[in-house]
Amino acid sequence: MAEAAFWGFVGASALIVGAEVAFGFKLSRLTIGLIMAFGVGALISAVSFELVAPAIETAEVWQVAVGLGLGSATFFIGDRLIAKMGGSNRKSKDGESDDDSGLGIVLGTVLDGIPESAVLGMSLVGGGGVSFALLAGIWISNFQEALASTVNLSKAGMAKGKIRLMWLAILVVSGVAAALGFAVVNNSSSRTGALVEAFAAGSLLTMIADEMAPEAYERSAIYAGLATVAGFALAVFLTSLE
Repeated sequence: MAEAAFWGFVGASALIVGAEVAFGFKLSRLTIGLIMAFGVGALISAVSFELVAPAIETAEVWQVAVGLGLGSATFFIGDRLIAKMGGSNRKSKDGESDDDSGLGIVLGTVLDGIPESAVLGMSLVGGGGVSFALLAGIWISNFQEALASTVNLSKAGMAKGKIRLMWLAILVVSGVAAALGFAVVNNSSSRTGALVEAFAAGSLLTMIADEMAPEAYERSAIYAGLATVAGFALAVFLTSLE
């Protein structure tokens, strides 16, 4: 459980890095888009091989399908609620929105980060090591989330100290989520654990399709596909080493 929390912290450390990059540098839209597209490929690969494939080996296919559907619906509903609170523009391009809500941004980021960290903890069940493919995808996802959100919060007038404190708090929450993800699956029957993995996979896939992929394409256009395949290929390679 402690190891799961540690890797949860590692995955969420990208929030701090992304914020500091936003404070010190101004990355081009193309660069951010390529980073996001690379993360899309890595996450799709990790979800496929680290979550769905093991779940199918343990549970019935229809049960995995139900888990995927429930995870997808949960993220969709939660994301819509967050959007109504002002979090829909937390990753808007170049922080140009004027109606961002600080609370919405925080809650929206937590909504993205908790499932990712919990999934990372789940990947450690069974005595295996951390999935570096999944870790890489989550790290990139958190990096671009913090990068764009920090720009928005800074333009909204929030002090750097408060922004740093916010990301630090989410970092702690992510570590706890990873530990809980490990505990839930580790203390459940193999079939229940498979359903939880399918649920998490559905949530992550919805996040990728609704948020990461469209924005990656908007920023990097024709290069998005190349970067996505590169991320997918690297994640497959990392999976083969585990």
